[in-house]
Amino acid sequence: MTLLTEKISTYLEKSSWIRKMFEAGIEMKQEFGEDRVYDFSLGNPDLPPPAEVGEALQAIAQRSAASLSLGYMPNAGFPQIREVLARKVSKEQGVSADKDDLLLTSGAAGGLNCFFKAVLDPGDEVICPAPFFVEYTFYAENFGARLNPVPSRPDDFHLDLESIARNISEKTRIVLINSPNNPSGQVYDLQELRELSEILRAAGNRFGRPILLISDEPYRFLCYDQAEVPSIFPLYEHSAVISSFSKNLALAGERIGYILLNPELREKKTLMNGLVLTNRILGFVNAPTIGQQILEFAVNAEVDVSIYEQRRQLLGDILTAAGYNFLWPKGGFYFFPRAPGGDDLKFLERLREERILAVPGSGFGFPGFFRLSFSVPEAVIRNSRESFLRAMAAASG
Repeated sequence: MTLLTEKISTYLEKSSWIRKMFEAGIEMKQEFGEDRVYDFSLGNPDLPPPAEVGEALQAIAQRSAASLSLGYMPNAGFPQIREVLARKVSKEQGVSADKDDLLLTSGAAGGLNCFFKAVLDPGDEVICPAPFFVEYTFYAENFGARLNPVPSRPDDFHLDLESIARNISEKTRIVLINSPNNPSGQVYDLQELRELSEILRAAGNRFGRPILLISDEPYRFLCYDQAEVPSIFPLYEHSAVISSFSKNLALAGERIGYILLNPELREKKTLMNGLVLTNRILGFVNAPTIGQQILEFAVNAEVDVSIYEQRRQLLGDILTAAGYNFLWPKGGFYFFPRAPGGDDLKFLERLREERILAVPGSGFGFPGFFRLSFSVPEAVIRNSRESFLRAMAAASG
């Protein structure tokens, strides 16, 4: 007898590779010692929050002592916080957004689930380019929909626009992109986003209902080599941005995120009313009140991105010296090299023999590659050098 549904039992059997490797890392560190295991598996922001976050917490504590600032609020979030955030995102996205275009959510994951709950009927499909964040599959299936991954171009991880166009059908309700992409580090450029918008506009006209374009952007702030993340809003009316402050403010555990609707979206008030409702009935009810108030003081702050830049350079130099085939990430904090020999699962076992933990591309819907997070201390990267060299030598020999 089991208390779990068949679906959840299946999910457990196919549980996230990221978590599997993270748990394997705990065991290996107990066996070999913390400093002799090189764990690149989990994208856990490890930088301290900017000083503004600590100052905000002090101000919140003083304010809370004088008046009730930890009580209930409108389900969309504190209006004054949404006003502050609207000014920031208007500048980022090149539009004029106001607080009524925003819903504060329990992280980007909560935002995606709110959005999916509001617009997906059973049998609908969500198209996303692969490789992709594995939990997108679960989010779509939460509401009886299906994720339809479309492989990106393996030479550079840009969108395969012809394949996306071929996969759109009358069941397609959402196209979900993530830029900078986790795990590839690719940033989609303006031209391919313009072409994607034209494809979606034509398909929406053909099928008699708009296809929604969602951009998941928690790494927007973290780009390299002068790369920039274009806004989808000027390109496509039926669009939304979902993001969080997990990375740029190092507040992953606080679960504070948002949904921003395109100010030009028709029927956006109806959609926002639906999102506020789904935020409540899915059980989040509100984004965390402390996290919301931190934004009032720290919304324009960010962690020291130069540290990520240094780590990127260091790990990239090690991979280059060892002979790995990879693209330098344009954003985020991941490398996504090809697995020597083409079998990512087999090569990860070889890496584990060298006490290196990574995540197979198979876990992101893109076998033949593997992901390395450089959201780790610099010492971990430096000390891993010989292990990467030995793993490649063994794979080549």
